[in-house]
Amino acid sequence: MPAMANLYRDDFCAWIEAQAALLRQGRLQDIDADLLAEELDAMGRRERNALVSRLIVLVAHLLKWRYQAMKRSLSRRGSIVEQRVQIAREIRLSPSLKPFLPEAIQEAYPDALRIATRETGIDASLFPTVCPFSEADLLDEDYWPE
Repeated sequence: MPAMANLYRDDFCAWIEAQAALLRQGRLQDIDADLLAEELDAMGRRERNALVSRLIVLVAHLLKWRYQAMKRSLSRRGSIVEQRVQIAREIRLSPSLKPFLPEAIQEAYPDALRIATRETGIDASLFPTVCPFSEADLLDEDYWPE
C-alpha cells in the first residue's frame, strides 16, 4: 500500500476520497486502516477542540459582561449569542459532546480568563479561580450575569 501512503502525504484530499471510494466499494482489504483510524481520532479531537474554542470566547465575553458592566455593548451581546447558538448547534449535531461539556468548560476557563484580563485590564486575582458559570448558565440564552 505504498501508493496510498504517498497519496496521504502528497494529496490528503485525494487520499480521503480514495479511502471513501474503497469503503463504498467494500474493498476493506485495500483501505489504509492505520492512517484512517488516526484521521478519525483526529476528527473527534477537532470536534472537542472546536467546542472548547467556542467556550473560551463565550466565557471571556461573559466575564467581561459581568466585570465590566459599563462597557456592555450590542457587539458583545451579539458575540455571546453567536457562541451560544454555535455551541448548541455543535451539541445538537454531535450529541456525544454533551458529556464532555463539564471538562470542556474547565479546559476553556484559563484561556477565557487570560483573554478577559488582557481585554479589560482587570487584575486576574479579582476574577474567580474556577469558572463562575454553570453549564446551564452557559447554554441558557436568557442568562446574563450581573
